[in-house]
Amino acid sequence: SKTTVASKQTSVAEANIKRANAQLEAAKLNLSYTAVLASVDGQVSNIKVQPGQMVNPGQSLFYIVDNIETWVVANFKETQLEKMKPGQKVGIKVDAYPNIEFEGEVNSFSPATGSRFSLLPPDNATGNFVKTVQRLPVKIKLTKDNKTENIALLRPGMNADVDVHVQ
Repeated sequence: SKTTVASKQTSVAEANIKRANAQLEAAKLNLSYTAVLASVDGQVSNIKVQPGQMVNPGQSLFYIVDNIETWVVANFKETQLEKMKPGQKVGIKVDAYPNIEFEGEVNSFSPATGSRFSLLPPDNATGNFVKTVQRLPVKIKLTKDNKTENIALLRPGMNADVDVHVQ
Protein backbone atom coordinates (compact mmCIF):
# COMPACT_ATOMS: atom_id res chain seq x y z
CA SER A 1 0.00 0.00 0.00
CA LYS A 2 0.92 3.67 -0.20
CA THR A 3 1.86 3.94 3.45
CA THR A 4 4.33 1.03 3.16
CA VAL A 5 6.00 2.67 0.13
CA ALA A 6 6.12 6.05 1.89
CA SER A 7 7.58 4.41 5.01
CA LYS A 8 10.32 2.72 2.95
CA GLN A 9 11.09 6.00 1.16
CA THR A 10 11.35 7.73 4.54
CA SER A 11 13.77 5.02 5.76
CA VAL A 12 15.90 5.42 2.62
CA ALA A 13 15.91 9.21 3.03
CA GLU A 14 16.93 8.90 6.71
CA ALA A 15 19.74 6.50 5.75
CA ASN A 16 20.95 8.98 3.10
CA ILE A 17 20.94 11.77 5.69
CA LYS A 18 22.99 9.63 8.12
CA ARG A 19 25.47 8.76 5.33
CA ALA A 20 25.79 12.44 4.35
CA ASN A 21 26.35 13.40 8.01
CA ALA A 22 29.06 10.71 8.33
CA GLN A 23 30.75 12.05 5.17
CA LEU A 24 30.54 15.59 6.57
CA GLU A 25 32.16 14.51 9.87
CA ALA A 26 34.92 12.67 7.96
CA ALA A 27 35.56 15.80 5.86
CA LYS A 28 35.71 17.96 9.02
CA LEU A 29 38.19 15.52 10.58
CA ASN A 30 40.39 15.54 7.45
CA LEU A 31 40.24 19.36 7.40
CA SER A 32 41.40 19.46 11.04
CA TYR A 33 44.51 17.50 10.02
CA THR A 34 45.56 20.37 7.74
CA ALA A 35 45.88 22.86 10.63
CA VAL A 36 49.33 23.04 12.24
CA LEU A 37 49.13 24.34 15.79
CA ALA A 38 52.20 25.35 17.78
CA SER A 39 52.65 24.58 21.46
CA VAL A 40 54.03 28.11 22.05
CA ASP A 41 53.77 31.54 20.49
CA GLY A 42 56.90 32.51 18.66
CA GLN A 43 58.67 33.16 15.41
CA VAL A 44 59.02 30.57 12.64
CA SER A 45 62.64 29.91 11.67
CA ASN A 46 64.69 27.52 9.54
CA ILE A 47 61.81 26.68 7.19
CA LYS A 48 62.41 23.41 5.33
CA VAL A 49 59.15 23.17 3.32
CA GLN A 50 57.93 24.80 0.11
CA PRO A 51 54.34 25.54 -0.97
CA GLY A 52 52.82 22.49 -2.67
CA GLN A 53 55.39 20.09 -1.25
CA MET A 54 54.11 16.76 0.08
CA VAL A 55 55.16 16.08 3.67
CA ASN A 56 55.34 12.89 5.67
CA PRO A 57 54.04 12.36 9.21
CA GLY A 58 56.69 13.38 11.72
CA GLN A 59 58.75 15.30 9.14
CA SER A 60 60.44 18.42 10.52
CA LEU A 61 59.14 21.44 8.60
CA PHE A 62 60.49 24.39 10.60
CA TYR A 63 61.49 25.52 14.06
CA ILE A 64 59.61 27.88 16.33
CA VAL A 65 61.67 30.24 18.46
CA ASP A 66 59.78 31.17 21.62
CA ASN A 67 60.07 34.95 21.68
CA ILE A 68 57.56 35.46 24.49
CA GLU A 69 59.49 33.89 27.37
CA THR A 70 63.20 34.73 27.33
CA TRP A 71 65.91 32.95 29.28
CA VAL A 72 69.65 32.29 29.30
CA VAL A 73 71.29 28.92 29.86
CA ALA A 74 74.61 29.35 31.66
CA ASN A 75 76.99 26.40 31.99
CA PHE A 76 78.56 26.81 35.44
CA LYS A 77 81.41 24.69 36.78
CA GLU A 78 80.22 22.26 39.43
CA THR A 79 82.57 23.99 41.90
CA GLN A 80 80.58 27.25 41.46
CA LEU A 81 77.18 25.80 42.39
CA GLU A 82 77.48 25.47 46.18
CA LYS A 83 75.93 28.88 47.02
CA MET A 84 73.54 29.11 44.07
CA LYS A 85 69.80 28.52 44.45
CA PRO A 86 66.61 29.34 42.50
CA GLY A 87 65.38 32.91 42.89
CA GLN A 88 68.80 34.57 43.19
CA LYS A 89 69.31 37.74 41.16
CA VAL A 90 71.58 37.58 38.12
CA GLY A 91 73.37 40.25 36.06
CA ILE A 92 73.77 39.39 32.38
CA LYS A 93 76.00 41.09 29.80
CA VAL A 94 75.56 39.99 26.18
CA ASP A 95 78.64 40.28 23.93
CA ALA A 96 76.57 41.79 21.09
CA TYR A 97 75.28 44.64 23.31
CA PRO A 98 78.02 45.45 25.85
CA ASN A 99 76.34 48.68 27.04
CA ILE A 100 73.14 46.94 28.19
CA GLU A 101 73.01 44.97 31.45
CA PHE A 102 70.10 42.54 31.62
CA GLU A 103 68.55 41.42 34.89
CA GLY A 104 67.52 37.85 35.57
CA GLU A 105 67.05 35.30 38.29
CA VAL A 106 68.13 31.70 38.68
CA ASN A 107 65.19 29.55 37.62
CA SER A 108 66.36 25.94 37.67
CA PHE A 109 69.30 23.56 37.47
CA SER A 110 69.67 20.83 34.88
CA PRO A 111 69.18 17.31 36.24
CA ALA A 112 72.58 16.28 34.81
CA THR A 113 75.84 17.79 33.59
CA GLY A 114 76.29 18.78 29.98
CA SER A 115 78.58 15.80 29.33
CA ARG A 116 75.76 13.37 30.23
CA PHE A 117 73.70 14.80 27.35
CA SER A 118 76.54 14.83 24.81
CA LEU A 119 76.53 12.54 21.79
CA LEU A 120 79.55 10.61 23.11
CA PRO A 121 79.67 11.00 26.90
CA PRO A 122 83.06 10.34 28.50
CA ASP A 123 83.57 6.83 29.85
CA ASN A 124 86.13 6.87 32.68
CA ALA A 125 85.96 3.07 33.06
CA THR A 126 88.51 2.72 30.24
CA GLY A 127 91.53 3.81 32.27
CA ASN A 128 91.14 7.59 32.00
CA PHE A 129 91.29 8.60 35.64
CA VAL A 130 91.88 12.33 35.15
CA LYS A 131 89.35 14.25 37.20
CA THR A 132 87.62 16.84 35.03
CA VAL A 133 85.46 19.64 36.43
CA GLN A 134 82.02 19.24 34.89
CA ARG A 135 79.63 21.99 33.86
CA LEU A 136 75.95 22.08 34.78
CA PRO A 137 73.42 24.03 32.69
CA VAL A 138 71.50 26.58 34.80
CA LYS A 139 68.36 28.24 33.42
CA ILE A 140 68.16 31.98 34.14
CA LYS A 141 64.89 33.75 33.34
CA LEU A 142 65.00 37.42 32.40
CA THR A 143 62.90 39.48 34.81
CA LYS A 144 60.18 42.04 34.07
CA ASP A 145 62.66 44.77 35.10
CA ASN A 146 64.25 44.63 31.63
CA LYS A 147 63.08 46.95 28.87
CA THR A 148 60.99 45.11 26.28
CA GLU A 149 62.95 46.69 23.41
CA ASN A 150 66.22 45.39 24.92
CA ILE A 151 64.87 41.84 25.29
CA ALA A 152 63.73 42.00 21.66
CA LEU A 153 67.40 42.41 20.63
CA LEU A 154 68.35 38.99 22.02
CA ARG A 155 68.64 35.91 19.80
CA PRO A 156 69.14 32.25 20.66
CA GLY A 157 72.80 31.24 20.69
CA MET A 158 74.31 34.61 21.65
CA ASN A 159 77.27 34.63 24.05
CA ALA A 160 76.76 36.17 27.47
CA ASP A 161 78.64 36.79 30.73
CA VAL A 162 76.50 35.81 33.70
CA ASP A 163 77.03 36.98 37.29
CA VAL A 164 74.87 35.32 39.97
CA HIS A 165 74.52 37.47 43.12
CA VAL A 166 75.07 34.88 45.87
CA GLN A 167 74.50 35.68 49.55
